[in-house]
Amino acid sequence: MLEGKAVIVETDMLQTMQQDALVLASKALDVFDVTEATEIGCFIKKEFDKTYGQGWQCIVGTDFGSFVTHCHGCFIYFCLGNLAVLLFRGAAGPEAEAKQPCAALEAVKA
Repeated sequence: MLEGKAVIVETDMLQTMQQDALVLASKALDVFDVTEATEIGCFIKKEFDKTYGQGWQCIVGTDFGSFVTHCHGCFIYFCLGNLAVLLFRGAAGPEAEAKQPCAALEAVKA
């Protein structure tokens, strides 16, 4: 794993989901080399799909830009050293985001 702690840059996730994301990123870095960004992203995405339902997207790398629409409560962007992780559950558009809260939030609240 990379030395140091994760730094959360932006999130609207519940604390428990944030912690899950950080733990999974750490586990991924134990399994994969830091240069294997695609494999790290795949690992995190599949685990979130299993835990919080389908539809998660994960982008991992050292230099990328993004502009995404996500379900409310289903977004985190954090860094581990110089490796950035963007994890979110997609939404069809602003209307879908406003009308449908993230299913993951409903699962956590239940």
